Amino acid sequence: MPAKSSQSDDRPSETPHYHGHRERLRERFRSAGADALSDYELLEMVLFRALPRGDVKPLAKSLIKKFGSFAEVVHAPPTRLREVDGVGEATITELKLIAAAANRVAKGQVQQRTMLSSWNEVLDYCRTSMAFADKEQFRILFLDKRNQLISDEVQQVGTVDHTPVYPREVIKRALELSATAIILVHNHPSGDPTPSQADIHMTKAIIDIAAPLGISVHDHIIVGKNGHASMRGLRLI
Repeated sequence: MPAKSSQSDDRPSETPHYHGHRERLRERFRSAGADALSDYELLEMVLFRALPRGDVKPLAKSLIKKFGSFAEVVHAPPTRLREVDGVGEATITELKLIAAAANRVAKGQVQQRTMLSSWNEVLDYCRTSMAFADKEQFRILFLDKRNQLISDEVQQVGTVDHTPVYPREVIKRALELSATAIILVHNHPSGDPTPSQADIHMTKAIIDIAAPLGISVHDHIIVGKNGHASMRGLRLI
């Protein structure tokens, strides 16, 4: 008797109804759009490509339950995704593809445009890029004299609650790029974007070094899954 082949963790067991369910979900998406679908239903449609056979609804619901929302699922670290029973490399690839596509679209909205006149797009890009990261990241948007983007760089990646930032290195890089203004961005993996005292002191240190060199610090934006905070808007700088 031939040995029973082991199934990949990317292939949940088949159920008789899955094909019809998939087609009904696709038709609802086509006719009513994404807003007509819940987070787990939209996630099911992403999983269809990774798992071409079987009922993926239980897996989609498990992922939403563990991470909280569609956005948090697609941005979750691969190591944590693998903790969910039924998730394999094909599933992770599809989820990371969605995250990368969202980031690319958001970035496209801010390139070749005046930053200060497209502020909502800037905020959307920052949140898409960083809000769901599991470690703190410190990002700098370098701008020219027309406030258009020269470069977008992640300067530091830290721990879950701290990123080392060196003000002189920030300004050194701005001078290398001939930037006349910068926007500072970092994330709070806790979800709460409220600036800490350390955030405020670091931002003021950068401003103090930048000002005599003719470099403006337009804002320091902090993003988290629960929203964002603008230090300029809060009148902290």
